[in-house]
Amino acid sequence: MIKNFLNRCDSTINAEEEQYLNLIRDILTKGSLEQGRNGNTCSIFGSAMHFSLEKNKIPIITTKKIAWKTCFKELLWFIRGSTDNKELKKAGVNIWNGNATRKFLDSRGLTKREEDDLGPIYGFQWRHFNAPYANSESDYSGKGIDQLQMIIDELKDPERRNSRRLVMTAWNPCQINEMALPPCHVMAQFNVSRDNKLSCCMFQRSGDVGLGVPFNIASYSLLTHLLAKHCDLEAYEFVYFLGNAHIYDQHVEMLYKQTSRKPFDFPTIEIKEKRKNIEDYTMDDIEIINYECYEPIKMEMIV
Repeated sequence: MIKNFLNRCDSTINAEEEQYLNLIRDILTKGSLEQGRNGNTCSIFGSAMHFSLEKNKIPIITTKKIAWKTCFKELLWFIRGSTDNKELKKAGVNIWNGNATRKFLDSRGLTKREEDDLGPIYGFQWRHFNAPYANSESDYSGKGIDQLQMIIDELKDPERRNSRRLVMTAWNPCQINEMALPPCHVMAQFNVSRDNKLSCCMFQRSGDVGLGVPFNIASYSLLTHLLAKHCDLEAYEFVYFLGNAHIYDQHVEMLYKQTSRKPFDFPTIEIKEKRKNIEDYTMDDIEIINYECYEPIKMEMIV
């Protein structure tokens, strides 16, 4: 079976998605078998993928149907700086549920934390880096460092937008133990070329290749498109660096199936209006055009 996948070398419409499929193949054929915190995995260390965002293209994986609305709702939640899983559940997003239960929070030593309060995770660090954390319902306005707004301010300034210091991090060692889950995608850097084209590269310390990685690709690509729209730039490229890229035992059979599929072209995105503040964008502002894909592949989320 493996030999058949390795011999599949016919030309494809979407060579960029083949990067993701080749990552799956590399892990399954060359990876190291490891016993981890939450199950057995096959993993490799160190990989990179490049995705064009030109002409409004957005890399939403096509070899299985991606719940892109769920993915984008989570991103908008990050952008608002929220840490309250109840907001996601109200929007029909359940991807954080397993990390928000009483049992899971207790396993992290967060015995006094209310259920669905995820602590100072991604959005909090993006908008209020290192502010003292009380709970998900507190008002943190003006507290901590608003990394995202600092980047926006520089991107909007023709004198500063070419800076090599446009970095946003979610990895805060001072508050790791207060988080329901330490961040997996830990740092993003933005870059503007001379012709005002905006690119993003993101480093992820740990990537669940079956479930998480397709979401991460779509999410940071959308973030780049949003920032380009908001700052009067042109989205150009998303570059994705992975540290530990792994596949769980439970996902192997489904991912073998996925690698046998020939990718379609990626869809395009339209962001209909430029809003006053980055946190003002909603799902109504986002339209995905011509997303052609295969049927979903069901996989268990490992927490």
